[in-house]
Amino acid sequence: MRLVSWNVNGIRAVQRKGLFIPFVDALSPDVICLQEVKAEQHQSEHLIEGYEEHWYPAEKKGYSGTAVFTRPTPLQVTRGLPASLAKKYSFHEDAFGDPNLEGRTLTVEFPEFYLVNVYTPNAKGDLSRLRHRHEQWDPAFLAYLKKLNKVKPVIVCGDLNVAHTADDLANPKANVGKAGYTNEERLRFEELLASGFVDSFRLFTQGNGHYTWWSNFSAARERNVGWRIDYFLVSADFVSRVSAAEIHADLMGSDHCPVSLTLDL
Repeated sequence: MRLVSWNVNGIRAVQRKGLFIPFVDALSPDVICLQEVKAEQHQSEHLIEGYEEHWYPAEKKGYSGTAVFTRPTPLQVTRGLPASLAKKYSFHEDAFGDPNLEGRTLTVEFPEFYLVNVYTPNAKGDLSRLRHRHEQWDPAFLAYLKKLNKVKPVIVCGDLNVAHTADDLANPKANVGKAGYTNEERLRFEELLASGFVDSFRLFTQGNGHYTWWSNFSAARERNVGWRIDYFLVSADFVSRVSAAEIHADLMGSDHCPVSLTLDL
């Protein structure tokens, strides 16, 4: 079973470029998790036959949003984090909106596992959303994963908007303290790992040079000056089912590239 995750940075833009179907043909995924779709389902042309489509757009038009396309029929689909967790961690509307109304988590339950597709809020260039990330979103998201993991194994995929270690971005020294590489964001990622989740890519590949996002400026992608901020995390007791975890940097259409996880079920 192959799962694929891709921050498309606007699904309609990828469609206009004619690059969505080639992506599907190249990877032949059983499940496709998309982030930053920036659209509602009715605004998107029918993408591919043979897949059920589950969308969770943001209330704000043309912003954020997630979607899952799946060949196997899921047992259940859940949009957003539970209201109880949003209340416990004091979610509230900030200058950008209410993070739990931005289409950021879409959970699909299969017989063997939960699959949580996430588009984590960006801390912003001026770090104006870092406090929300550190004190509200990240702790609430971890609490949600722990709750699911008590029932069955969990796979988390998506744009987590953080580079974990110095090996996960091309210029770590120059980016210390900047959005995506602050101590606060990296600490919360460490807490995910300490809570029993495994960075699947690092099961197979070590070292730097492996990135999933590149700036649109200064020919960053051509020069491979990037960041690894898109992940598949897997419950530790499900790692034995993982047979491959890959980055597909050759597939174009967004400032991110797809990442995949192959399971032996």
